[in-house]
Amino acid sequence: MRRWLVGGALIRHGDGLVLVGNRRRDQSLEWTPPGGVIDHGETLLQGLEREVLEETGLRITGWTHRSYTVHVDAPDMGWQLRVEAWEASGVDGDICIADPDGIVEEVRHVAAADAADLLRASPPWVHAPVGEWLAGAHDGHYRFALHGAERRGGRIERLA
Repeated sequence: MRRWLVGGALIRHGDGLVLVGNRRRDQSLEWTPPGGVIDHGETLLQGLEREVLEETGLRITGWTHRSYTVHVDAPDMGWQLRVEAWEASGVDGDICIADPDGIVEEVRHVAAADAADLLRASPPWVHAPVGEWLAGAHDGHYRFALHGAERRGGRIERLA
């Protein structure tokens, strides 16, 4: 069973937030908060700050709190994902994409009203917690199961 720890950065911009457009292997474009896999030897917040800088060019100057956690179990594909999303208390810098993975294609400051449309193409384990966070929910815990041999064609079940 492969296990990943992912950090997600919730960076407020007006009534909305900063989102990144990620090009997936199947060539679809998914919008998510900036973040990514935490490398061995990094703390979650160190890795998250590195990911935000790589994906957006923005430096996080502080964090307020963990806003939510997400667990995704994909037994048919042999992986588990745990995401911790943290709200930034401050940022500095200018938008500049320097993603070494070559996945991030675009960075946008998105109003809350427009976020739902962009997030619709992302999996429920992304758009459900982000949408609830934008609506004022904090410290949520989400659990999903992905059934099937492919992420795009699988059946996603929200457990909690």
